Amino acid sequence: MRPLRFFFPLLVLSGPPPIAAQDTPWTLAAAVAEARAHSPEARMAAARIERAAALLGQAASPRLPQVKLTAGYTQTNNPMMAFGAILNQGAFSPTIDFNHPGQTDNFNLTGTIAYPLYNGGRTAAGLAAAESGATASVHDRDATLAQLDLAVARAYYGIRQTRAGLTALDAAVASYDESLRVARLRFDAGQLLRSEVLNLEVQLAETREQQLATRHQAALAARQFLFLLGQPINETVALSENDAGLSLPDALAPTARPERLAHAARIAAAEQQLVVARGSQSPGVNAFASYQLDHGWRRDGSGDSWMAGVQAEWHVYDGQAGASRVREARARLDEAKAGLDQLQLALDLELEQARLAHQLAVEQLAVTASLVEQAEEAARISRARFEAGGLLSTELIGAETRLTSARFRRAVAIAAEQVAAAQLRHAAGLPLLP
Repeated sequence: MRPLRFFFPLLVLSGPPPIAAQDTPWTLAAAVAEARAHSPEARMAAARIERAAALLGQAASPRLPQVKLTAGYTQTNNPMMAFGAILNQGAFSPTIDFNHPGQTDNFNLTGTIAYPLYNGGRTAAGLAAAESGATASVHDRDATLAQLDLAVARAYYGIRQTRAGLTALDAAVASYDESLRVARLRFDAGQLLRSEVLNLEVQLAETREQQLATRHQAALAARQFLFLLGQPINETVALSENDAGLSLPDALAPTARPERLAHAARIAAAEQQLVVARGSQSPGVNAFASYQLDHGWRRDGSGDSWMAGVQAEWHVYDGQAGASRVREARARLDEAKAGLDQLQLALDLELEQARLAHQLAVEQLAVTASLVEQAEEAARISRARFEAGGLLSTELIGAETRLTSARFRRAVAIAAEQVAAAQLRHAAGLPLLP
């Protein structure tokens, strides 16, 4: 008889930075809170929000006056530059030769303030685009945390599944041990063939092999769980026995998913970027004022001056660069709108798939409950008949194998129903925990 094989999908993971170990058994709520607090994924999401806030500050800066200070020291014998420095220092005298004023030095300190009066609405539109980008980052953070919550739930119930499967194999090993003990006694009494004993010994060895593999899977499941929580992966994982698990509301109404809200915010940003592109074709008007001090040691002169005014700039012809920027911005906006339609279809499909998956999981959960009960009763009868000499070892092995399989399927069904409930809550835009 071929041995049963059970497979549990697990991720290949690397270790996170160490964090203090958990002193009490994990509940799903505690695990989710820990992951949100210490997972590298959660920290990266927070950093992206901070980056968006910094971009928002940059976009707002043109609305404020720009103040600049410059300072420098020069020496020259260039007639024009030297004569200009002499005038700025107030050191002119009639004896100066205009063609050869000589070597002069000049220390200059200039302060300038500038303020944009009009730029075609680019500043306001850029600020609005940055605000929409910051909003999108917040929704992206929410989507990341929702995905993290779902991954934690899968890992949490994956541990329960593998440990329940290990319990089933432990029970199978114990049952085969007892049946083998009875078989050896009957063989010694001349009531059983040697081949019957060998059948049980082979099946016991195969079951122990499965037991070792499942114990390894359970260890990997625990490490995956700790990785998601941002904890050292060599810590012991104890799960609470009193965790009530997940539930679903009676009427499950779809709620706005953060992914959709983030995409809508990006559309708003693209609309404002189109305004920015159109504004680049408008004239710009700036007001400015400056004050400067000049001092020279070679002629021992000092002077100050100021300048203020308004400057207008308009690109009459830029080789179609501005028009091309408008076309690009409009295409980005159209792409974003089409992307939102595609995303909505994907989210609707995900929700329907989650509904069907949960419905199937609930039905399988009900079936496996009766399956385990029937398999346990069949195995009990088979053991009694084998001990009494009314059953062959192959028939007993078949009954024990069916019981182990039923217990495994029950463990899988329990975990699958909870994971399906988590997936359905996620697909509907609901928080993982009510």
